[in-house]
Amino acid sequence: MASDQVKRKLTTILSADVKGYSRLMGEDEELTLRTLNSHKEMMGSLIQQHQGRVVGTAGDSVLAEFASVVDAVQCAVEIQQMLRAKNAVLPETRRMEFRIGINLGDVIEEGDSIYGDGVNIAARLEGLAEPGGICISESAFQQIENKIPLQYDYLGEHEVKNIAKPVRVYRARIEPEVISSPILEEKKPERKKLSRTVLAGIALVVFAAAAGLYLFVLRPSAPKTEVALIEKMAYSLPDKPSIAVLPFTNLSGDPKQEFFSDGITEDIITALSKIQKLFVIARNSTFAYKGKPVKIKQVSEELGVRYVLEGSVQRSGGRVRITAQLIDALSGHHIWSERYDRELKDLFTIQDEVTLRILSALQVKLTEGEQASLTVEKFLKEKQGLDLYFKVYEAYQYLRMGSIDDTEKIRQIAEEIVAKWPESPWGYIFMGWTYYSDLWAGSTKNPRESLEKGLGFSKKALAMDDSSPTVHALLSHFYVYIGNHDKAIAEGERAVAIVPNGATALHALGQSLLWAGQLNEAILIFQKSIRLNPHVMGPTRTLLGFAYLLNGQFEEAVTALKQALVSSPNFIYTHINLASAYMALGKEKEARAEAAEVLRLNAKFSLDTFAKTNANFKNQSLLNGYFVNLRKAGLK
Repeated sequence: MASDQVKRKLTTILSADVKGYSRLMGEDEELTLRTLNSHKEMMGSLIQQHQGRVVGTAGDSVLAEFASVVDAVQCAVEIQQMLRAKNAVLPETRRMEFRIGINLGDVIEEGDSIYGDGVNIAARLEGLAEPGGICISESAFQQIENKIPLQYDYLGEHEVKNIAKPVRVYRARIEPEVISSPILEEKKPERKKLSRTVLAGIALVVFAAAAGLYLFVLRPSAPKTEVALIEKMAYSLPDKPSIAVLPFTNLSGDPKQEFFSDGITEDIITALSKIQKLFVIARNSTFAYKGKPVKIKQVSEELGVRYVLEGSVQRSGGRVRITAQLIDALSGHHIWSERYDRELKDLFTIQDEVTLRILSALQVKLTEGEQASLTVEKFLKEKQGLDLYFKVYEAYQYLRMGSIDDTEKIRQIAEEIVAKWPESPWGYIFMGWTYYSDLWAGSTKNPRESLEKGLGFSKKALAMDDSSPTVHALLSHFYVYIGNHDKAIAEGERAVAIVPNGATALHALGQSLLWAGQLNEAILIFQKSIRLNPHVMGPTRTLLGFAYLLNGQFEEAVTALKQALVSSPNFIYTHINLASAYMALGKEKEARAEAAEVLRLNAKFSLDTFAKTNANFKNQSLLNGYFVNLRKAGLK
């Protein structure tokens, strides 16, 4: 009877492992594991994109299965191309090269695992492959010989351990990219004679220098970008040009330069966000794709935009190389691309040029005011120079992490900026944020002093630069905290006026409207903020859920709050609001479960103490039912 229950199937097996893994581990275990996990994450993503399934990842191996041999081989080619590009910027001794074997065979399926000769043959083929290479069994080769435009070398018959008959083996030939190393050396790539089939099947990118076009290797599966479909978009396309700016890839070979490439990306997003005639996805949502092998089609459909900008940054000494490419996801056409090789001091000029070229390509005409506000912020561009620029984005890096320790690091950077560049508002802006963070986190021993100092620094920054949306958003938060609702709304509106596509500015305005009791207006603003930032972290969705809850829209509240938990499962305010919302819907069991989550996150939670954090809510009667339901849910 047991044998009758064995489930067999014919499937394509991809087996991969690392050549020289033991040596790499012996030299640096921690670094090797980080690199391996990064590579496995990339491979898993590509396997999924090619309709495959990861079966196992023990040690340095990856085992996957595909319903189609074509999908498996195309996936293997992309994996090797991407790994080759990643290895190009690493020291030779730290390069991690995978070998891949592919077999079409019969396997036994048991749960999520597969076993049998089909798997064993794939593993043996992997051992026959060269580092960075692919070996294919004859059974798989017969399915792809005339379907995938690659060249193949027949390697003859090979005895395979524990397999009765020899296996006929083929090697897939992947043409190497031409890569030059030093950023400043311009070397023409050596001409290679490629067959028409290779040119038709794989878009191999020739690097002119220093892997300058490395980013484009991330999507080499076809010569033309795969077209996005409007009917598959998660959101309706806006009625104006819509764009997502992907994080520019750091090609410097130094992880410490990540904040530099991130800063350039953010500056371009910020500049574009100031244009009323554009729809610009927020930084948080595009940075969700950082380091992942995503396709333009995927970005377009998930974020609901037509255009996608991608690029790379390489810094070497006093020079910088920036590449940028603008793609129309609906047509698959590259409508503009450029490479800039400049002195590092010209960085801000390059950023302005990239932004203007994008606007020109999208046929967006600027008003005089927009033209004036478009350039990189004057306090970074003029006397302050690059040193201040680097400090600002180092502080931003910690600001987004949000822990108490990170706040202290921001405070140290802010004090340094104030000491070295007292004429810049940025030191005072960051000082203001640290005191607001202290108040919000409850980590200050003297709330009154923190409030006074935070407001003082913020107002000083405002006096220095009234055009900073960051300052106005910060002041809006402070005014909400003290219950000055009119000023809070005014500052939020000013922030949005400066940066119409600013999700953070909209969040600040939405919070000020919510605390003023203007629930319908707050809901609309939060919805707009989330549309600009679809991958937004929990707080904005939590506030949207809170606004729905107070507005009597309990089902909508639960939906928004559950979405907030996806990205921030331990955000205590979300669980508090869900407890009240479920109780309002008569779902006592769910309400008590959320109350238990609140106590898990804070065993000393007190409703009386929590009520004090809402003491500045303008219309306290809106909160009566809210707190009644929290008590019914079991919170005290």
